[in-house]
Amino acid sequence: MIEDSHVYTIEELFTKQISDMKFSEINKIVKKLKSLYFDVTLKTYEKLIYDLAKDKRKNVRNLSQSLSRFIENTKNEISRVKNMYEFDKSCGNCIYVAGADEVGRGPLAGPIAGAAVVLNLNFKEDRELILGIKDSKQLSKKKREEISKIIKEKAISYNIAVINNNEIDDRGIAWCNNEVLKRAVVGLKVPVNLVLSDGYAVNNLNIDNKFIIKGDCKSASIAAASIIAKVYRDNIMAEYSKIYPQYNFSSNSGYGTKEHIDAIKKYGICKLHRRSFLKNII
Repeated sequence: MIEDSHVYTIEELFTKQISDMKFSEINKIVKKLKSLYFDVTLKTYEKLIYDLAKDKRKNVRNLSQSLSRFIENTKNEISRVKNMYEFDKSCGNCIYVAGADEVGRGPLAGPIAGAAVVLNLNFKEDRELILGIKDSKQLSKKKREEISKIIKEKAISYNIAVINNNEIDDRGIAWCNNEVLKRAVVGLKVPVNLVLSDGYAVNNLNIDNKFIIKGDCKSASIAAASIIAKVYRDNIMAEYSKIYPQYNFSSNSGYGTKEHIDAIKKYGICKLHRRSFLKNII
């Protein structure tokens, strides 16, 4: 039986004929092969799909269809992400391009967070791509966490900046929105030649800057920035939720949900609330 804890070679995964194996064993092999996509030849996949399809057991034949869909979906995802990388490369003949995005402009409580990410746009192999990157709002919490970790591992450089609710009240959200992106870019550890930002330009930045409408859907670097910024801020708010459980920040991240507004009316505000955002509530 194939144990998940063992790191199998491709050859070891096929020590027996499919017909001699239990469904549970076959299912583990299929899962393992999916995780080894870039190390498995297309011929290996095609042979397994063929063998699974010939099996007398319906659940085994279903695995053949599942594996076929996985391969097709992965090919499509590689193509989609490649286009996002190519979009960034097309924006300028630069050594380092940074994508910048923010999260937390609209909540009633907590900070605004901005991130800047420099990816390896001159990748040599498909395995170097960061699959799954897109507008962070289109990803589940679990998927965002997974991809955020990969971005941090594969990025040439990344930086996250935060401006708290007190500074938002003092300086205004428009200023803070721009400033948090500026700080994120300035804090990168490589000399950036071009900054791509989502929706609007970053003012007072002494680096070439292009703003991209719906940039987190088009640009790999902006999408990566949107993901790590959201994960970082959501985790901050989850920690604050332990201190102020009555507002359920771990669920609403400080946004003005009905539950959050009802809690403000019942308990009043805490040190994290943006007073300038609450004039119509309190």
